[in-house]
Amino acid sequence: MVTIKRLTDTLSVAPQLRPEDMAQLAEAGFKTIINNRPDGEAEDQPSSAEMAAAAQAAGLEYAYQPVVGSNIAETDIDGFDAIVTLAETPVLAFCRTGTRCTTLWALTQAEALDNDTIVSTAQQAGYDLSGLVSRLDQRRNG
Repeated sequence: MVTIKRLTDTLSVAPQLRPEDMAQLAEAGFKTIINNRPDGEAEDQPSSAEMAAAAQAAGLEYAYQPVVGSNIAETDIDGFDAIVTLAETPVLAFCRTGTRCTTLWALTQAEALDNDTIVSTAQQAGYDLSGLVSRLDQRRNG
């Protein structure tokens, strides 16, 4: 199984999951899986349909929210926030490396947490979001 990084009590992130990971994730206590990776991003990645079927078979909720990591829009941030807010927890979000999911989480937290807390939380999980500070400020200050 892949390495899972915890961001909060209710949200963790991971790199690419495989259908065969779903049963173990359910056993580990996760309730919802969010896939932030667009289908076809890489030749070897399983499709969202395959992942959804495996999640359902394991008793997990599954949300597909494809986001292009180099072009995260405000609608992507708001969509991620809505999914996480409504999801049964704990939630595990995944993408190619986990950075995209961590970035989405960070941007949803811009109004609730200061930059140091956001960057530090991401850093503890192994993700460097220091380059995101100006975007966090923009989101916070409108």
